[in-house]
Amino acid sequence: MAEADSNGVINRWSLEGMTALVTGGTKGIGLHAVVEELAKLGATVHTCSRNEAELNKCIHEWEINGFKVSDNNGVINRWSLEGMTALVTGGTKGIGLHAVVEELAKLGAIVHTCSRNEAELNKCINEWEINGFKVSGSVCDVSSRAEREKLMKNVSSLFNGKLNILINNAGAVVPKPTVEFNDEDFSFLMATNFESAFHLSQLAHPLLKASGAGSIVFMSSVAGVVSVSVGSIYGATKGAMNQLAKNLACEWAKDNIRSNSVAPYFIRTPLVEQLLSDEKFNKEVISRTPMGRTGEMKEVSSLVAFLCMPAASYITGQTICVDGGFTVNGFSFPGT
Repeated sequence: MAEADSNGVINRWSLEGMTALVTGGTKGIGLHAVVEELAKLGATVHTCSRNEAELNKCIHEWEINGFKVSDNNGVINRWSLEGMTALVTGGTKGIGLHAVVEELAKLGAIVHTCSRNEAELNKCINEWEINGFKVSGSVCDVSSRAEREKLMKNVSSLFNGKLNILINNAGAVVPKPTVEFNDEDFSFLMATNFESAFHLSQLAHPLLKASGAGSIVFMSSVAGVVSVSVGSIYGATKGAMNQLAKNLACEWAKDNIRSNSVAPYFIRTPLVEQLLSDEKFNKEVISRTPMGRTGEMKEVSSLVAFLCMPAASYITGQTICVDGGFTVNGFSFPGT
């Protein structure tokens, strides 16, 4: 305990720049005294515990307090998902395939995804394996309650009862005038878009809680924030999803689980590309977007990944639009 200050005088009461190992540092004297005392005095501390959830909770609290404390994986990287486990529903198409699954995997997460199409799922997994991504998958129709329960059992077994990240990405759209919707349309959209997200969040709760730091991201839409001509039922399901994110953020905060919604506008997925091929439609979309363009999938996946990182540990209950300014655009006169 001897370090010189800026004047060359040794500070007998400083541990600045020193490194320390404290065993059993999450309970009793270890937690409330030794680890925090050393960290307050400037030491970079490493500690250990038999209880992973308890360890993660303590390290999270120490990080908030600005202490330099690491676990058995080394110093926490606030901008990494290394070693975290994730479930991404509907991960073989659109934003799910080309962005979210790959973004999480590139950042170090171990990802499980699902699809109704087994051939498509196997093809994607093979490509991910070639690229060195840690991604597994299972066949699941998230509109089916029984299949959702089976999916979560698989995930629990695969990740030893712990899940850091749940991305409710699966969804469907049926663009019709309201008076043309029938019972089948209503049931299908509600089950696929909202009921699946609600139920999967319920099923994932004990796994997210057990991880010590859980994050749920709902893939919503600007149609859940403002009126967009993609069908009133679709908009209603996305609006309900945004409200669910708020409720879970408050109800599950005590379990160290965060919940947020990401609401994209027209993002260049294969499906949207077909719509934008209509020159008149594309021109109308661009004219209503302050940034003067449509979005890229990576511009959505980067936000999803950020919300799952330790760096976003104080962000919960939010609906964040990825829309080039569309939802905040009032009246914009051309040329001004």
